[in-house]
Amino acid sequence: MPRYKLIIEYDGTPFVGWQAQDSGASVQSVLSGAIETFSGERAAVCGAGRTDAGVHALGQVAHVDLTKPWDSATVRDAINACLRPHPVAVLAAERVAETFDARFSARKRHYLYRIVNRRADLALERNRVWRIARPLDSAAMHEAAQRLVGRHDFTTFRAAECQAKSPVKTLDRLDVLREGEEVRIAASARSFLHHQVRSMVGSLVHVGEGKWSADDLTAALAARDRTRCGQAAPSQGLYLVRVEY
Repeated sequence: MPRYKLIIEYDGTPFVGWQAQDSGASVQSVLSGAIETFSGERAAVCGAGRTDAGVHALGQVAHVDLTKPWDSATVRDAINACLRPHPVAVLAAERVAETFDARFSARKRHYLYRIVNRRADLALERNRVWRIARPLDSAAMHEAAQRLVGRHDFTTFRAAECQAKSPVKTLDRLDVLREGEEVRIAASARSFLHHQVRSMVGSLVHVGEGKWSADDLTAALAARDRTRCGQAAPSQGLYLVRVEY
């Protein structure tokens, strides 16, 4: 069967997350519905990452198998036409080998967390960023973040319901950069634990506010204890930016 790789952008605000659930609309379910509408086939859409409710994507990747060998541009345009008015768009569709797997073939995932650091409320960026009114020391956050880079047991930054077989992950990048009133945190790894990025961001905010030092962050990591995590950042500031293969 022809297999297609899809690159997908979405606003996660109205969804229960990527994965289909009984509790509400998911990105996966609306994509499956759109594919069935245009092709007449009930096809499974397999994604590279199971983003949580409220999390956005600039470059989620999925694969789908269809019986008919459609032109790639037709697949993209037909799915998009059937997705309206959901805030989901297929940016590109490409015919790939049957051995390609959006999840298991991935070599690296790149996430971005956005914080707007200002006193004023949000008007245009509501549900797109985490607004923090207290001043943040982004330089201290970046310095502390480097303590988490590398191969570690990330139990402290793992959700209680995480289903990963091991809490040990290799974090390739965790950079904190300020651009005006926006603090941007970029994280890259082959894979992440459930809530790992949000948990790391929340703890780094403690550093930025002066509540924690870099040594406190190191101690929290070494404790391998979820109760030592500073906090979990809200979902609306997180974006799945890109997946490498």
